[in-house]
Amino acid sequence: MKKVLVTGYSGFIGHSVTNELLNRGYNVVGLYSTHKLPEQKNLTQIRLDLLNKSEVDTFFTNNHFENLIHMAWYLGPKCHIDNINMAWLEMSLCLLQSFYKTGGKKFLCNGTISEYDFSYGYLSENKTPLNNNSLHGKCKASLYSIASVFCQQNNIDFKWPRIFNLYGPYEKPNRLMPSVINSMLIGNDVRVSDCLKIQDYLHVFDVARGIVDIFESKVNGAVNVCSNNPIKLRKIVETIADITNFKGDILWGAIPSSFDDPFVVGSNKILTENIGWSQNISLEEGLSMASEWWRKFNV
Repeated sequence: MKKVLVTGYSGFIGHSVTNELLNRGYNVVGLYSTHKLPEQKNLTQIRLDLLNKSEVDTFFTNNHFENLIHMAWYLGPKCHIDNINMAWLEMSLCLLQSFYKTGGKKFLCNGTISEYDFSYGYLSENKTPLNNNSLHGKCKASLYSIASVFCQQNNIDFKWPRIFNLYGPYEKPNRLMPSVINSMLIGNDVRVSDCLKIQDYLHVFDVARGIVDIFESKVNGAVNVCSNNPIKLRKIVETIADITNFKGDILWGAIPSSFDDPFVVGSNKILTENIGWSQNISLEEGLSMASEWWRKFNV
């Protein structure tokens, strides 16, 4: 049976990636610090503090893996500016080195849309500069730059899926889609920004499929995981209102926008043409699924 070590396996994206791996017949070993998943067949869960270098070194001395999917990172409050991003950059480099020293052969690490210079609008792996002003984006871009060279010179397959905007089960309740869905489900007036920005969204199930497709492919380097479909945020809110049969008021402009860039959409040409991935869940279907999930979750 194929075996893979996964960090961040129980998080928002990691939960779906773990399910995708298990469905494809992998034996998954997940590393967690506080939150683990329900026990299930072919999933081994091990508690490990990734920020403790000696613990990580000891773990790899005692456990050898050829495959590593690294999705763990700080995504708490102010994650784009928090200095802890530096610690996660350092940890990730140490993790990769320990993995290599004990026989690692394939390394996939989640990248982020936040590596890109958003002023370019339409974001492409081979054309758009990695010049984001956030500390989170800088740290991720630095990790990409260093890890790509390290893996190349040490004969490690290197995969870097750049994750764009996404939604679905277990998303943080304060983010746009869950907050709108939950307000509409209980009939409260919905407070949002002007929602005139144009973004690129995928359901987390499609994102997870894309990540595992990249992991299993022969393509190395950065690959955008995105829909390539521009969508105005206002359209998302209005679609949720239709799905939930919302009759209250939508208070456009009641809160400030969380970002300034008017148009941020990705090219998914490498993902679709070189990897062979395709989007299975349309935005309308995904929003309906998300609304139903939150309806049941809140009962």
